[in-house]
Amino acid sequence: MNTLTGAISNKDRISKRNNIKVSGQGTKTVMLAHGFGCDQNMWRFMLPELEKHFQVVVFDYVGSGQSEINNFSTERYSTLAGYAKDIEEIITAFDLTDVAIVAHSVSSIIAGLASRNVGERIANITMVCPSPCFINNPPDYEGGFEREDLEELINLMDKNYIGWANYLAPLVMGAGHSAELIDELTGSFCSTDPVVAKTFAKATFFSDYRSLLKDIDIPVLLFQSTNDSLASPKIGHYMVQQLPHSQLEMIDAEGHCLHMTHPSLLTPILVDFIRHQSVDSL
Repeated sequence: MNTLTGAISNKDRISKRNNIKVSGQGTKTVMLAHGFGCDQNMWRFMLPELEKHFQVVVFDYVGSGQSEINNFSTERYSTLAGYAKDIEEIITAFDLTDVAIVAHSVSSIIAGLASRNVGERIANITMVCPSPCFINNPPDYEGGFEREDLEELINLMDKNYIGWANYLAPLVMGAGHSAELIDELTGSFCSTDPVVAKTFAKATFFSDYRSLLKDIDIPVLLFQSTNDSLASPKIGHYMVQQLPHSQLEMIDAEGHCLHMTHPSLLTPILVDFIRHQSVDSL
């Protein structure tokens, strides 16, 4: 009885900590993992259709959205492994199996890290505009940025946090998209505690997880924009060559947030992929 009580309280604790919401119906579970500076609300354009087919779990990483920020520690979240632990603890606490993780940007790598520890519970991963490393490593890899440029971006967070958000949001969303979406992303950046944002930013932009890709031994679907200032098509082609069981869908679009700007293009492909892929399919 004590063990059962402890398990229930742990589930409730993690549910509150990560602001977890469960909806939809179906035998398969889809977990939606937001990217840097975002929260679960960014999935709202795809959520209604996904709920028709699957049980859907949304959450906020500790420090993001409506999570319990008092659980944030720079020690845990200074590397992507700390965010992966959030995913692992959610999956374990809720006893989820056959989970399809749909991950935006850096969460693609975070989901890959989680799959190393709870891989028996994860059926597949869909990566939306992923990158295993944002830093150029010539001559073999073009991440898109020089280290000095990223350091300057981080320094701008200290000098002018609002200015940093106003600069980064159009770059991430794509300047050609609606002012409402750009303003929403700017607001999301600005509403994040600066210490949390800087910790997550450094973990995101200065990490190199190229060596992880070969170890993600489950089906992976990659969505990549043809025009993305953060993750070019070259990165998508690189990743699909490194991932053992992967397929690449190039979307003729601008920006790094396809789940917000082009949900109607992504959702049918995603639903079909999840329906037909599982751990048993390997």
